Amino acid sequence: MGVIFASLLLFFLIVLSYIYLNRNKRAGIRDGAKLPPGSLGWPYIGETLQLYSQDPDLFFAAKQKRYGEIFKTHILGCPCVMLASPEAARFVLVTQAHLFNPTYPKSKERLIGPSALFYHQGDYHCRLRKLVQNSLSLDVIRSLVPDIDSVTTSALHSWTGAHLINTFHEMKKISFEVGILAIFGHLEAAYKEDLKKNYSILDAGYNSFPTNVPGTPYKKALSARKRLSKILGDIIHERREKKVGKKDLLGCFLNSIDEEGEAISDAQIEDNIIGVLFAAQDTTASVMTWVVKYLYDQPKLLQTLKKEQQEILELNYEKNQPLNWVQTRNMPMSYKVVLESLRMASIISFTFREAVADVEYKGYLIPKGWKVMPLFRNIHHSSEYFAEPHKFDPSRFEVAPKPNTFMPFGSGVHTCPGNELAKLEILILIHHLVTKFRWELVGSQNGVQHSPFPVPFQGLPARFWNIAHHNTVHTKMDPN
Repeated sequence: MGVIFASLLLFFLIVLSYIYLNRNKRAGIRDGAKLPPGSLGWPYIGETLQLYSQDPDLFFAAKQKRYGEIFKTHILGCPCVMLASPEAARFVLVTQAHLFNPTYPKSKERLIGPSALFYHQGDYHCRLRKLVQNSLSLDVIRSLVPDIDSVTTSALHSWTGAHLINTFHEMKKISFEVGILAIFGHLEAAYKEDLKKNYSILDAGYNSFPTNVPGTPYKKALSARKRLSKILGDIIHERREKKVGKKDLLGCFLNSIDEEGEAISDAQIEDNIIGVLFAAQDTTASVMTWVVKYLYDQPKLLQTLKKEQQEILELNYEKNQPLNWVQTRNMPMSYKVVLESLRMASIISFTFREAVADVEYKGYLIPKGWKVMPLFRNIHHSSEYFAEPHKFDPSRFEVAPKPNTFMPFGSGVHTCPGNELAKLEILILIHHLVTKFRWELVGSQNGVQHSPFPVPFQGLPARFWNIAHHNTVHTKMDPN
């Protein structure tokens, strides 16, 4: 029996060795190459189960504590190198960006569209990015202040009456409306409703298991994507027929002719419109939801903001005028709250890149074809760069952070071009929130859900009350 057991054990070890060696070959690892420390986990499965069986932040933090600021793992079917230092993030996203292509699972690419800006590098990316930046320049978003102001106040007033709301879901409605404004300007109500209905189905299926089985969220999302193309095609055709020269995103796309006289195709426009909606909605809504929680948790900070915003409100009340662009640029404490919310929440926890060649970094090999993930959240929450990193402290931004330690919108050529619009949206929300409303959070006020962006538990259930104008200076947040 002993001989048989020993033979079986030897056979088992040989099989494991064969699997391991072949996995290295499939992953493109050279013999004798020095890979970053870490574990690739089980064959095929890797460490995906460990990642999704706990808070992803805990998974990455534990890995960093054990292996340091560069380590390897294997998740979602891909060997990966994780980078948790500002220098490494700059290496991948800025100085050697040409060696690392943006990459996303094909299942997700099908829903957004293969021509979307963030799937590309090179000339096509530069052309599209410039158009998006032009449509979201400071001069353009300045003109959006009255409309964003109107969308925000309307939404906030609809929450009042002590009925329970899901704060995150309601914030998504605001960010969707602002996205529509930036893309189309004032869009007909019928078009807007059709877009909202079908985009919500696509959004619900984006992070579901990618199967084409009828009735599944992913299959429904694919069908909604086809309907979105039809709706957008109709809007594009109508805009061309009217020949209206608007400076919104659609106008920039329609008026673009490259050096060879080529226009952007309708399919490319559709993909990029859906991509911008996707990039703008959940991320901004998540941050605005966290702002509500952070301010509720810090009454003294809230009173400081109320004082700053009340001065603006009183001036506008006396002059019978709405909030304006200049005022949004002169909210120093509120702006620090926005920055600290972006740091603490770190909605974009990491980004995906893929090595297009074997790359050496600090003596380690990053093999061609491996995914590379700069971990923004780990950097933002590092005590090496931010004192008491898990404490919400806007005053830390009285001094500019060290270079490459604060990247809420990414870095390099793929930095989010809508970052100024997002910050404006949050500032306008803060202005109306702290001067005209009080609120209480309901249920568990701790915990984070990842869907896929981090949001407070259950979307932060809350109740809101409108407060009279003359009481805004002295009203306290405690509804009791």
